[in-house]
Amino acid sequence: VQLQASGGGLVQAGGSLRLSCAASGRAFARNAMGWFRQAPGKERYFVGYINWSGGSTYYSDSVKGRFTISRDNVKNTVYLQMNSLKVEDTAVYYCAAHSNKYGSSSYTEFNYWGQGTQVTVSS
Repeated sequence: VQLQASGGGLVQAGGSLRLSCAASGRAFARNAMGWFRQAPGKERYFVGYINWSGGSTYYSDSVKGRFTISRDNVKNTVYLQMNSLKVEDTAVYYCAAHSNKYGSSSYTEFNYWGQGTQVTVSS
């Protein structure tokens, strides 16, 4: 699976961005998909995941209620809608394909990664 993330940019606090992650290669719909982020000098941090069908999602507490993950299995694309952005959301955001169709928050269970897209939130 090859993953290409896009949609990052500079936004003011309180604003919104939508990230996209286009997948190619193996059947996209077989895998749960996740988003992680990494701020400078910090470890990669779990944001959320969506199962293979899009019927189930799970988020970290820090983004719950503000971020929404969705997917379009026809377009082979997963999305991260980010609302009410905060300065502390600034990071490089990565999409990843999980090893199974259900998903988890464990970094080690995602075996394909996109290249990352920068999100910068200004105060």
